[in-house]
Amino acid sequence: MAVSKGLKIAVIGGGSSYTPEIVEGFLRNYEQLPVRELWLVDIEEGRRKLEIVGELAKRMVAKSGLPIEVRLTLDRRRAIEGADFVSTQMRVGLLEARKWDERIPNAYGVIGQETTGPGGMMKALRTIPVLLDICKDIEELAPQAWLLNFTNPAGMVTEAITRYSKVNSIGLCNAPIGLHKWLSQRYTTSERLYTEFVGLNHLHWVTRIEVNGEDKLTELLGQREDYSGKNVPATEWDLDFLRGLGGFPSYYLKYFYLTDAMLAEQLEALQAKGTRAEVVKRVEDELFELYEDPALEEKPKQLELRGGAYYSEAAVNLMASLHNDKRDIQTLNVANGAILDFLPQDAVIEVNCVVTGKGPLPLPVTKVPEQAKGLIQAVKTYERLTIEAAVTGDRQLALQAMASHPLVPSVRIAKVLLEEMLEKNKPYLPVFFK
Repeated sequence: MAVSKGLKIAVIGGGSSYTPEIVEGFLRNYEQLPVRELWLVDIEEGRRKLEIVGELAKRMVAKSGLPIEVRLTLDRRRAIEGADFVSTQMRVGLLEARKWDERIPNAYGVIGQETTGPGGMMKALRTIPVLLDICKDIEELAPQAWLLNFTNPAGMVTEAITRYSKVNSIGLCNAPIGLHKWLSQRYTTSERLYTEFVGLNHLHWVTRIEVNGEDKLTELLGQREDYSGKNVPATEWDLDFLRGLGGFPSYYLKYFYLTDAMLAEQLEALQAKGTRAEVVKRVEDELFELYEDPALEEKPKQLELRGGAYYSEAAVNLMASLHNDKRDIQTLNVANGAILDFLPQDAVIEVNCVVTGKGPLPLPVTKVPEQAKGLIQAVKTYERLTIEAAVTGDRQLALQAMASHPLVPSVRIAKVLLEEMLEKNKPYLPVFFK
């Protein structure tokens, strides 16, 4: 990665509405991450969006005056060849598939969400084979590249890559950096803020929160003040429960700890506004209308309504740290090794890592709340079964995965959900329909 030559970066899913976010990140951080070529890649179905968002990216670069060449292509092999970094932000089946990931479980009284529960399982089954195919291109055309995976369910997808390919891969999520930012704003006078994350992607607890060396975890667990994402309802935690939890919970844990309230909110929203996917589709349509304006030369404010806050910051921070051997601490999805002794070594977990030029080094965790271990283990079992099913197309494994998920109440419902959701996803799951 010679600085003098500059870097080649390929973004798979370049026609995403998120792309202006990462382009802005590259422009702001050019001195530490000198991008020479930025390749935005998509498939034929995404051609129109790629052209619209790609032209906006070119206008943003032109306004900056930086010597970055933006290329748009449907040929991912050309984009990957010789790349230093490959970033993935794909959605196999587009928002239409997500709509059914959310709607079908709701019809059976089950949480419908794109990364958690039956919906997350379907997204993984659609996504893992496609990403493993992309990894074959990376192995051949850019074996030294780092693959930074933002594609959800990020932890599961990253584990599939680490187990079934030789690609240097790291999983990323905006939730940890978002929580860290929220805490930074809350403790505005702080000089040093340290947060220790323990768990899996979208299933983590923050077990240490220290401001200038002073413990703030107990204080936060005793208050109703809450950090949440735009895609998760802001249902209040039970304070008696929170005080004894042993870690500040990710907002995704509400699906597990407050299932009845979250399901009720989903069903109410479904009647009023449709699924979250349908809401996002309306936001995206408005965004692309804005993107088409030839006078627009910057990321529009409305993109914040899409969710994914701090996405570009997380991605660019990681690339810059790898490129410059910064050895700073970031929260990433990496292979467990011996960090969590109750999980397999090749299981991907979400923990703090020191990021070196040769890759992330996961840090030992201070503590894992005893009451968190069972849920982590149960969800990881479901994830590993889902990964195997995605690779093999084995329906028996898929049923075991569905029935193993803590949000699925019975084998009967698991079986009905699996059959209906596989059929709905038939165009994207050839391995299940040989």
